[in-house]
Amino acid sequence: MFNLQEGAELVNLARHAIETLMFNMPLSLEHYKKFSQKHGVYVTLKKEGKLRGQMGLLETKDDLYRAVIKAARDAAFKDRRFEPLKKEELDGIEIEVTVILGSRLLRARSPDEYSKQIHVGHDGVAIKSGIYNKVLLPDEKMMYGWDAERLLRYLSTSAGMTMDAWKTLNHNIYAFQCQTFAEKGGKIIEMI
Repeated sequence: MFNLQEGAELVNLARHAIETLMFNMPLSLEHYKKFSQKHGVYVTLKKEGKLRGQMGLLETKDDLYRAVIKAARDAAFKDRRFEPLKKEELDGIEIEVTVILGSRLLRARSPDEYSKQIHVGHDGVAIKSGIYNKVLLPDEKMMYGWDAERLLRYLSTSAGMTMDAWKTLNHNIYAFQCQTFAEKGGKIIEMI
C-alpha cells in the first residue's frame, strides 16, 4: 500500500512524463527510483470529468516508476480512442494513477463460481483469451447496483466477445485490488 504522499509523487511523475515528452525536455528520474516495486499500473486522463485517455498494464516486469511513465505517455499520445493530447489541453487535464496491488487468476468449475470470487465495486476484473483482452478498474459509480454476472457480461462485450463468453470457462479471468490517486481541484486525493 502507498500513502498519500507517495501517491501524489506518482501522479506528479505521470504529469511530468507527459509534459517532458510534449515539450521535448529531459525527464529527471532520480527522485522516483525509490518506486522500484513491480506493480501493474493504469494512468487515466480526464477532461472536465470525462475520459480523455487511459492506458496501462495489469502486470509488468518494469519498476513502478518506469511503468507510470509509459502508461502516462501512452494515455496522452497513444490511446486510439482519442487524438493525441495537445499542449493547450494540458492544464485542463486531471490525472489518475491506479496501482495494481495484486491480481489473482480465478478458478471455477462452473460459471456461478466466478460470482463468488468477485467483490463488485471493490475488485477490478480482467479477461484474457487469445486476441481478446480487457481490464476494468473498479468504479463504484459505474457498477452501482451491479452483480458479478452483469459485470462479467460487460467485461466480455468490452473485450469484443459475446456477452456470455465468460461462461465457457476457457478464458482467463482475473480479479485484482488496486489503489488510485487522482488530481481533483488542484489537490491529490486517494480514491476510495
